[in-house]
Amino acid sequence: MALFGRRRAKRDEEPVERYDDEFEGEFEDGPDDAGEDYEPIQGDLASMSGPFDEEPPDDGLPRLDLGSVLLPVPDGSQLQVEMEQPGVVKAVHIMTPSGQMTVTAYAAPKSGGLWEQVCGDLANELKANGAQVRSATGEWGQELMATLNQMALRFIGVNGPRWMLRGVVAGPPDQSAQAAHGLRSLIRGAVVVRGTQPMPVGLPLPIELPPEIAQHIEAQGG
Repeated sequence: MALFGRRRAKRDEEPVERYDDEFEGEFEDGPDDAGEDYEPIQGDLASMSGPFDEEPPDDGLPRLDLGSVLLPVPDGSQLQVEMEQPGVVKAVHIMTPSGQMTVTAYAAPKSGGLWEQVCGDLANELKANGAQVRSATGEWGQELMATLNQMALRFIGVNGPRWMLRGVVAGPPDQSAQAAHGLRSLIRGAVVVRGTQPMPVGLPLPIELPPEIAQHIEAQGG
């Protein structure tokens, strides 16, 4: 795993996700992809049943500690850190041959259901940007698939206790099945550390970089 790469967030960039109260999405229903996307995943993550809450299982699997979320980064991948401003991390992207994966944890209500609310606005945002959007039923419920600017996108959400985990992978259309495998595998082994502090619903949980990555970025002038 290479710990290199840095990208600054565009200040005028509109976030894809919005957290309104109403589910307003209108999109085509697509196939569940059970025959293509759900073939067995090989390796240590095949038996994982996460994402896990607060504490990782005793599985010996190495995970990248980002404070609010711990991720089992695949071998051979690279990390790209996106900065909101100096010292403030917006996202950590995992670059793989099949696409760029990003997994983010958000504060959610005790009643759950945030992902179902997010899906509608997310689909509307994608369609407004010219994307073709489909919905499918996946391992944790509803998934969104979109094609935009010759890129295939897959969004997967998981409702947890006072948190929601959202994963997205973007890559070439001919790699979409493998990209979906990789994203599900990453989510399956993820650990969300929500903490006990009160937070507004929909707010991303803060990301903290490991010291070696933070030092590398600081040395680059980030």
